[in-house]
Amino acid sequence: MQPAHTQSAVGILLKEWRAARGLSQLALACDADISPRHLSFVETGRAQPSREMVLTLADTLEVPLREQNALLIAAGYPSAFSESDYDSPEMSDIRSVVDLMLSANEPFCAAAIDRHWNILSANKTYWATTGGEPDPAIAKPNLLTRMFAPGGFRDLVVNWDDVAYPIVQRLHREAIAELSRNETSTRDLLDELMQTYDLPPQWKVIDIGAQQPPLVPVILEIGDKTIHLVTTITTLGTAQDVTLQEIRIESFLPADQESRDNWIALIGDA
Repeated sequence: MQPAHTQSAVGILLKEWRAARGLSQLALACDADISPRHLSFVETGRAQPSREMVLTLADTLEVPLREQNALLIAAGYPSAFSESDYDSPEMSDIRSVVDLMLSANEPFCAAAIDRHWNILSANKTYWATTGGEPDPAIAKPNLLTRMFAPGGFRDLVVNWDDVAYPIVQRLHREAIAELSRNETSTRDLLDELMQTYDLPPQWKVIDIGAQQPPLVPVILEIGDKTIHLVTTITTLGTAQDVTLQEIRIESFLPADQESRDNWIALIGDA
């Protein structure tokens, strides 16, 4: 009689990541240059993966660093990647680089955000067009709560549903990813947006078939001017620190020359 095997925590997580990437066991095993049989044993708990194998599989699956640490911990190993405090002295050079990137976007809006959409830093145009820079003594403002709140940016957006819906769907997916770490920060943010800012009730449910657009068009009407913008997200390349990898620079750029001219005229008149 064969002994029963209980699925291991790391095996379950690896299987979920493999499914999320749309790979079969054979395809992942070939890409990671390991035996398909051994991968099957790891996923079912019949074999304990080495630390190196966990990292190899995670790298092949393009798992973010925070989740790679979670995989290592689930397998019984210590974390491999540090998580620095963005405001620490050790991060001063990184903050300078981020501020330089934000300044390069002037006279258009740009903000650096963390994984919870909290604003780490922003350029002068962003603060000037979104209600002003907050008191640094209070908690960091959240980009989404500022964006979704009536009376500001939201009221200027003609195609609000087209802009907001992909964001809500992204939050749904990020909230699911947090479950493996027993975190609820993104779910809490999503619930706050749904309950506070009068979003359609059907948005409470994740749309499995929804595709995240590479660029989100934003159409503003300000006075007698129409301005077409696109949002882009920039990351800091091949970071080996969890905090660095999760920093995103959100930029709002003109989609055409007329929009560029209209925006510059408005900023000049402000």
